[in-house]
Amino acid sequence: MKIVGVGLNKTGTKTLGACLRHWQFKHVSFSPPAFQLWLKNDYAKLLSWMAAYDGCEDWPWPLIFRDIDRTFPGSKFILTRRTDAEVWFKSLCKHAEWTGPTTFRKHVYGFDMPHQHKREHIHYYEEHLQTVRDYFKDRPEALLEVCWEQGSGWSELARFLDRPEPNIPFPHENKART
Repeated sequence: MKIVGVGLNKTGTKTLGACLRHWQFKHVSFSPPAFQLWLKNDYAKLLSWMAAYDGCEDWPWPLIFRDIDRTFPGSKFILTRRTDAEVWFKSLCKHAEWTGPTTFRKHVYGFDMPHQHKREHIHYYEEHLQTVRDYFKDRPEALLEVCWEQGSGWSELARFLDRPEPNIPFPHENKART
């Protein structure tokens, strides 16, 4: 079984990663080499790479969730999201101001900086959420949708992953810089 974070970046993916590491899952997050394999459409190598891990989140993993599901039956998928698309877009813009233009954003969203392309980004975000929900609509046991801002946390994850609920504060990684 694999545990796959299928939320887009800036939806709490790093927090999900911290939770997986707490339970000592061997985990991979954003990976430039894996992203390059995705760009080359080398899914065989990408999925082979993933075989070495229990869990993943961030690029390129949400982009290949269907392939992961077919390759690793019985996997669990966690859709992280923000309270709404506007909140996500603001976070994406703030992050872009800190990181500058990236080829990753260019390849995923079509633009290396989001600021002047709000409509396109929000459409992508909302379409991604709906695509994931539709894909798992007949297998609700395989998908957990969470929003850390709306109170999702240890209890939902522990139940979904059949793990003991930790008696520690819920992590909030990669908080916005002020």
